[in-house]
Amino acid sequence: MTHDPRTIIDQASMSRLQIAAIAVAFGLNALDGFDVLSISFAAPGIAAEWGINRAALGIVLSMELIGMAVGSVLLGGVADRIGRRWTILGCLVVMAIGMLMVTHASGIVSLSIWRVLTGIGIGGMLAAINAVTAEFANVRRRNLALAIMVIGYPIGAVIGGKFSAVLLQDGDWRAVFEFGAIVTACFIPLVWFFVPEPVQFLVSRRPARALDKVNRTLARMGHEPVDALPAPTREEERGSVADILKPGLRGITLLLTLAYFAHIVSFYFILKWVPKIVVDLGYPPAQAADVLVWANVGGAVGGAIFGLLAQRFALKPMTIVVLAISSVMVALFGAAGVRSLGGLAALACASGLFTNSAVVGLYTIFARAFPTHVRATGTGFAIGVGRGGAALSPILAGVLFQAGLPLAGVAIALALGSLIAAFALAGVKLRFDGAK
Repeated sequence: MTHDPRTIIDQASMSRLQIAAIAVAFGLNALDGFDVLSISFAAPGIAAEWGINRAALGIVLSMELIGMAVGSVLLGGVADRIGRRWTILGCLVVMAIGMLMVTHASGIVSLSIWRVLTGIGIGGMLAAINAVTAEFANVRRRNLALAIMVIGYPIGAVIGGKFSAVLLQDGDWRAVFEFGAIVTACFIPLVWFFVPEPVQFLVSRRPARALDKVNRTLARMGHEPVDALPAPTREEERGSVADILKPGLRGITLLLTLAYFAHIVSFYFILKWVPKIVVDLGYPPAQAADVLVWANVGGAVGGAIFGLLAQRFALKPMTIVVLAISSVMVALFGAAGVRSLGGLAALACASGLFTNSAVVGLYTIFARAFPTHVRATGTGFAIGVGRGGAALSPILAGVLFQAGLPLAGVAIALALGSLIAAFALAGVKLRFDGAK
């Protein structure tokens, strides 16, 4: 047989291996959701134990986000050179070490160092699992598969939030990170056995014994082997990870990066400051964690709905509309004047629904906008530079709070990020993989 193995995978029904690989990617994103938000769950306890103010706490909350920016940019390119599978395994080791060592931190400096290390692992992971999901899914289910992977993040935060509430009642904030380190380590064997190198990567990059590796993976998917790999395209022969900033892809890369950066400013205001805001309103840390859980419940529901709709409607217009609504909901969280626990949970849930739906849209666009040989690089660059918005968000909010701006003013200021993202995305012209 001489069929292109990529076409076979694109057109055939989803095999058990493909479903398993996407399920593992979902779990890894859930792990990322817990790891990133673990510092938010622990923030009230850290502030109380070490006596730090809001401005200093904002810097601590941003440390793993800075690491994520570095990891996404640097390790996205690594995933396009050495492979998605080995990059993911390496990132898991880094994340487990970082989470474990946080429990031994004795002050802000050492805590920040280990959170940066954890963030580097998370950043590389995000770039790699987005590519893995896109490359294991067939054409019919690709948008839905990417949405499922992305909603792993809020689901991981919800489950992690429930565990954190229990851990915070029975122990100190360090127990949250001990739990995270154990769960992270458990994913290493899952990736090893259920996530082979994607066929699209092997055909594009052609490492040693690429044909044998392709046929082994095809066999695990229930397909017949191919007797030769298709001739490489000019793009694959001459392509490099620098292509994302060359004519043809540069405009897409810069506009998508701006859109992600701006939206993440709004997204992380909710995720990072909700526990501290609720505690400052007089509620205990465990109930503050519950409000953050509701934000992630909304994120999971919104992401699932968006993924289903993306199978029938144009991706880019849907994402622009959701970004605009996201801006309104983030502003309402602070400006509506709600102070009851139930009301705060409802607003957080609605904000999470639209902010995470927009993230689903952007991640799906990343996977479809960049060709295979730079898919992880392009995704990593957009996420990495965009994570500057994640790092900026809690710091900016902390500075505004410290300057005396009320909650309503801070929420409105941070909500503008999603609106800017909508305008940036409107200027993107998508070309690859049938993207609309």
